[in-house]
Formats: sequence, structure tokens, C-alpha cells
Amino acid sequence: QVELVESGGGLVQAGGSLRLSCAASGSIFRINAMGWYRQAPGKQRELVAVKDSSSNATFADSVKGRFTLSRDNAKNTVYLQMNSLKPEDTAVYYCYARINTISMGPNYEFQYWGQGTQVTVSS
Repeated sequence: QVELVESGGGLVQAGGSLRLSCAASGSIFRINAMGWYRQAPGKQRELVAVKDSSSNATFADSVKGRFTLSRDNAKNTVYLQMNSLKPEDTAVYYCYARINTISMGPNYEFQYWGQGTQVTVSS
């Protein structure tokens, strides 16, 4: 079993900063990608930022230049630093990972989601 545990959400004023953390634990053979999605009320879940095992990162256009994504491979942890936050960044943020598990080996990849953490940006 694999678990993603998130932390760091909260309430912040527009222009402020927050840092989200997500740690993966369990029967992990390899983490192929790790990052964040978000879902605002009434909207579909959307990619925020994801980084693969080669450190190639993909960011939503709406967060480029404001959010950074870093990974600590030794700790199986990913961090989302969010600066210059806007009210439209308000959403539930979900940690995401694509993982090979020990039991299934390198030929099978599974997607995992965290439980979500609320980020609210007030104007």
C-alpha cells in the first residue's frame, strides 16, 4: 500500500505565500512523477505542477512564475511553494503521484492521490 500525506494548506491574503508538502510512504519501488492538482468549487480538477523522475516539470500557465515545485527524493516528498497568491488560486489541492510498487515491480504504474488540503486566498 502507498499513502500520500499532505500538509500546509490554509487561509492567506492575496499576494501572500504558502508552501504545501506531500510525503509518500509505503511499498514504493520507484516514484515516476509527483506533484499537485487542484479543484475549485464547481470546476474540474486541473493540473498545477508535476515533476517526473528526470526533473522535467510541467506547470499550469496560470501559476507559471508564481509557483515552484521541488522534490526531495530521499524523503519521497514534494513541495509546492506558492507565491503571489490570487483569489482564483482558492481550491482544494491534491497531491498526485505515479508510482511503481514493490509488489508489482517496474512494469506496472499506479496513480495515487492525497486526501486534499484547502487553500483559500482572500481578496
